[in-house]
Amino acid sequence: GSLLLAVHFYSLPSASPLIPSTALGVLLLILSSLLAYAGIRRSLRDASLFLCLCLTISVFWCGYGVVFILGGQGVLNDTGDFRNALVPGLVTFTLALLIIAVVGFLCREVILAMIASAVSLASAHEVATHYSTAFGSSAVACNYMIVCLVGGYFGLGRILYFLTKEKIALPGTDLATKRTHEPIQSTSGSVNHFAVTGLILNMLSASVFGCKLLGVTDKLFIGQVPWLWAAGIYQIGICILSYRAMDVLMATFFGFTSILKFAEGYCLLYLIWQPEEPSFPVPFLVVFSILFIVLALFVTLKSPVDGLYLLFYVAYCIALACRPKGFFEGGPQGVDVAIFVASALMTLIHLYNVKASAKIPTGKGAVKALLARSSFLKLREGADLHAPYLGYSKYADAEVLGYACSVLASFAITMTGNPQAPLATVVIPWVVVAGGILKLLGGSVAFARGKTLESSAFILYAVMWIIWGLARYGGLYGTTRSFHAAVGIVAFMLFNGFIVFCTLFLNIAWFFYSLTFFLIAISFLLDAIHALPAGYDIAATLIFGLVSFYCFLSALFNSVFEGSCLPMGRPIVQLSGVGGGMTKCLHLPARKASSVKRIADILKNGGTCGIPTDTVYVLVAACNRPDAVEKAHQSKRQAQDRPMSLWISSLKQLEPAKHLFSPVLWDFMEAAWPSPISLVVPRGEWVDFLGMKDSAKYVGTPQSIAIRIPDCSVTTHLIDLVGPIVVTSANPTGEADTTHHNQVYAKLGNKVDAVLCDGPSPENIASTVVDCTKIDSGNIGFFRVGIIPKSQVKLILTLFPLP
Repeated sequence: GSLLLAVHFYSLPSASPLIPSTALGVLLLILSSLLAYAGIRRSLRDASLFLCLCLTISVFWCGYGVVFILGGQGVLNDTGDFRNALVPGLVTFTLALLIIAVVGFLCREVILAMIASAVSLASAHEVATHYSTAFGSSAVACNYMIVCLVGGYFGLGRILYFLTKEKIALPGTDLATKRTHEPIQSTSGSVNHFAVTGLILNMLSASVFGCKLLGVTDKLFIGQVPWLWAAGIYQIGICILSYRAMDVLMATFFGFTSILKFAEGYCLLYLIWQPEEPSFPVPFLVVFSILFIVLALFVTLKSPVDGLYLLFYVAYCIALACRPKGFFEGGPQGVDVAIFVASALMTLIHLYNVKASAKIPTGKGAVKALLARSSFLKLREGADLHAPYLGYSKYADAEVLGYACSVLASFAITMTGNPQAPLATVVIPWVVVAGGILKLLGGSVAFARGKTLESSAFILYAVMWIIWGLARYGGLYGTTRSFHAAVGIVAFMLFNGFIVFCTLFLNIAWFFYSLTFFLIAISFLLDAIHALPAGYDIAATLIFGLVSFYCFLSALFNSVFEGSCLPMGRPIVQLSGVGGGMTKCLHLPARKASSVKRIADILKNGGTCGIPTDTVYVLVAACNRPDAVEKAHQSKRQAQDRPMSLWISSLKQLEPAKHLFSPVLWDFMEAAWPSPISLVVPRGEWVDFLGMKDSAKYVGTPQSIAIRIPDCSVTTHLIDLVGPIVVTSANPTGEADTTHHNQVYAKLGNKVDAVLCDGPSPENIASTVVDCTKIDSGNIGFFRVGIIPKSQVKLILTLFPLP
């Protein structure tokens, strides 16, 4: 990327640049996506400046590339347009990369610091070339050449490191030694390494309007939209990654700021169609400021400095509400300047505290110490802070953002707008981005956490907000299309009726949340057929908005404090049996050895558990616990023609009884296992060597038993801890196999004590069951052909001589 820019700036003084602007812009967009991928992939392994540098330069080149494309397509034609478009972004990244460089040098990340400082100097020189002819573009090219040389050195060092099998490591390129010096961070969500990039994105959007106020740029126009919308898109990405970092509060904050960025870009884009600036709905902005205040209070509990920072956005929303032309007036632009400065300081504090051993104080322990004395409020902490209802999830709960988006979307549509000029009122960004895009995000995260009903509702409502927002406030439907719109709304109401019915079994708050959305849908329907009574839509949105606000507060309290300060309520209709309403089953991630140990302890104490295997999920019990085996048998309503099988971890567990097996059968077992092949062998005295006792009557048939060694390290490790286990499929008899850990509890309910979670099963087909009762005569049969075909099983049989 730097090589492309170096070539561009060296050839800039000539009549025709070597690389056309459009081609350069497209290449920068491709490289920006690769940089973002590299940074995020790296962040999954260790936290470092590399993540922040990659994401920062990625968003820089993304906005930069689109500006070049606009220039190449003749959009930026007027004198000074290119300067007005580029300078806000260049100013932001000059400062942001300088901060990264300073922290890099302080923390001895020399190569990354050199790259950051070189790009920062290149951006500063480019700003200077736009305002003074004394500065030539060759200075910019020289800085980018420094990046090329340093990057080439680092790449060469890594290649040598791999080719020589870690024997040669150039100074500064050995990442393994760096990782050992980095402080070990908790994975419980206390550190969000993506927050720094989110703060830089806040600097970027504030710079666009701050530069206009300070006279650095002459006007606000379409050329600055790439910076704002690039910041908005990346801010949604940072929101998702913050949920990945288990930071609900900052993820919600970044979701809020992304809405503002899209709205800012929309307002500048609007000037293409109309010369007059659009107006802003005051009720929405007042509600937005209230949501920011509430969020700031909860963030203050974790970090007072972060809470104070959020108050700048409270002031920003109030300033927008006080000025009818919003972003285009001096008051909000003055707050933008303050946000730019505050974001720069917060970037420095967060980045330094992530890397350095000596921290800049942010007051994190002060509020925690005060709350420790309180018996009423107690902060949620520990490993189960973000434990989902079913299974484990890589993401924290996004319901807070989902409810907040419902509040924002509902209050946004209280503004009726002008039918003759529907775009003149800024409503579409609030409804489509807040009610639509971010609600889809919340629904996706809810689904990942096992909340199927909540995710379905969020996604349905998001689609409704997007379609209705674009149709009503984009002027996309009129009298001729009102019938078609009405039919679509009735279809949505039918879906919502199903959701309302289901929420009867969830909790009271969700019942009212889905029921009051009916009022919104009725408002849409009446408006579509032009029969909307005066004031009905205002009343409907207020009721839905207030219910959503309660849910927002309840979700915030439940994510920060222990107990239920603002309860969501119990189910209106209590179900017995599967799920049982509020009963929870222990779900543990299979990737942790501690989880496997806890499952082993449960099995040793007579419990039954669902576990992953090399095929589908199964229900298991320790074979030396007859009570557990009986429980598993009853929970399955086991049919006589589907007997339970026996699993071991290695043939060593059968070694004491080897003399009881025929040599052919023993050789076949050695050749076939470990694999998804179950062998049905004659029942005999060898069963007593496994300590099955009274469990034996539930396993197999009176004549035979199916036995297997699974080809799954987690399962065999568990068997090593527990001993031989009795196994059956994790579903009621006659139903389909279970292929995800969420399905185990959904199908068996409270009859299973714990589930070892490993996501989707590697296969959707069960094991192959081979009849080996007559193998001594050279014959085998098949009770079930599963993942392993007959031909492969017979091929194994030919590997050794038969008698």
